[in-house]
Amino acid sequence: MAVPFIIGLIIGFLIKKFLKLIILITIIAIIASYLGFFTLNLSFLKNIADTYGPQVIHYGTILIGILPMGIGFFAGLIIGFLFG
Repeated sequence: MAVPFIIGLIIGFLIKKFLKLIILITIIAIIASYLGFFTLNLSFLKNIADTYGPQVIHYGTILIGILPMGIGFFAGLIIGFLFG
């Protein structure tokens, strides 16, 4: 049970760090779009979600299916996210 817990801690920590980075990149993209450097349209974002959404769900289920003790993984994920 220790290995999935440690993997969950690491993934939770990385999710929190990447979430901060993604928020910063999103703010920069919105400002750049507002100033006219490039355009953001919802149809393009919808196409990306339609293309990559099922793949994300597929690999997420594989990850959860491979780990023998999912409770330890999710506990580590939550603790890693909170204290990361």
